[in-house]
Amino acid sequence: MVKETEIKLRVSPEVLDNLRTHPLLRQRLQGEWQSGPLYNQYYDTASRELSAARVALRVRRDGEQFIQTLKSRGQSVAGLSERNEWDWPVSAAALDLTLLDDSCWPASLGALDKLTLVPVFTTDFQRTKAILRWERAGETVEVEAALDQGQVVADGRQEPICELELELRSGPTAALLELAAALAEDVPLMPCDISKAERGYRLFDPGSYDLRLEAGNWSPESSVDEVIAGAGWQLLGHTQRLAEQYRFSGQWRLFRELVVNLVSLRAFFGVFDLALPRSAAQPFTPLLDRLLEQYRPLVLAGWADDEQGRDARERAPQVFEQSVADPAWGQLFIGLALWLHEAGWKAGRPPRGERIGALSLPRWQLAAVGREIQELRVPHHNDADSEVGLWLDQQPRLSRLYFLLSGFRQYLQVPEPDRLFGELNKLQALLEQYPLVDDEVRPALLTALRKQGQRLRKLDAWRELNG
Repeated sequence: MVKETEIKLRVSPEVLDNLRTHPLLRQRLQGEWQSGPLYNQYYDTASRELSAARVALRVRRDGEQFIQTLKSRGQSVAGLSERNEWDWPVSAAALDLTLLDDSCWPASLGALDKLTLVPVFTTDFQRTKAILRWERAGETVEVEAALDQGQVVADGRQEPICELELELRSGPTAALLELAAALAEDVPLMPCDISKAERGYRLFDPGSYDLRLEAGNWSPESSVDEVIAGAGWQLLGHTQRLAEQYRFSGQWRLFRELVVNLVSLRAFFGVFDLALPRSAAQPFTPLLDRLLEQYRPLVLAGWADDEQGRDARERAPQVFEQSVADPAWGQLFIGLALWLHEAGWKAGRPPRGERIGALSLPRWQLAAVGREIQELRVPHHNDADSEVGLWLDQQPRLSRLYFLLSGFRQYLQVPEPDRLFGELNKLQALLEQYPLVDDEVRPALLTALRKQGQRLRKLDAWRELNG
């Protein structure tokens, strides 16, 4: 068994053709690029029991060689994945069941009759590969770069493959992310958090692709630094999975969820005080703001069941594809993965930031939520209609409160935190509607906003946090 560490990056066919001569790869190239077809047959039971156990089993033909491979699916974030892999040379393009013993076979599949394994889909592609080598901090780094182009075929359905894979042979994982980030400076790269096997299963069932990472294992003893790391990886992983699935299906609800997640990612950079200084967030927040400026108006307009709403829903795929084709996409999400991997928020932060980073989750959250609530300007029945602009300006603060309460409110030591979360969400929804409604509807909406502000002020949690 070996542990495979690689980063997978989706590219356009034009970019794939040009990568072989990219200066960054050329200066680290060892030998020549080698090219050849790879034919891969994946196996599972008729009821997809291997997929349910997060296992992939295939036989690959590479020239005159046949290789049987078993992989645990592992977890991929921003294209970077680590998983266990077992490879065996076999004599023909057929499974050798004797190799699938207890040393590799998952215990959860112990009762499975392996004779029920059947071919389920293929992934056939042309691979052009080379070894890259360089020195990093006195250590030799070796990476296999592979340019793959072909298709996944399952039950008559197919999806193209066009991607760059960078597999770490020796050296630290950070070197792999640094290489990808350097390429993203001038090459459009989309981190790809779906394996070729997962693509095959998705052709059978689009819902088989997991959109979320496993939930963070928080506790009252978790530190702020642990929350920054865990929440950052969760948000990054969920964002990339939503982007991948939206690209595949074009479903409007996925675009809406993607934007909600991007809003939470933007809020993430503003809630940790000096534990995550503003300077540490600077490489990412302008790029996030640019994406939200493009996406959020489409989501807001798209709620309407009229011509404007239909136009917004129809334009969303085009706007999304334009974003992915911009190098800024890879710069943002690959850069964020590297930053999280290296705990970049800790670099150069002041002593007060170190103290905040060491606080326990409940203590930090109470202070963070209290600060936002005390500065939140909610509608009041004495406010003039002209002050609606001040209410609308509160939406970034409401987004930060959404982040603070959506994942951690069980640790907030105030009465009925769920109710506080729900009422704040209602206020946010009303404020988002205001710029979209016709003038004759606005008086009624202003009345609803004032009533919502009154409901919030009556909550025990609100009063305690403002005490």
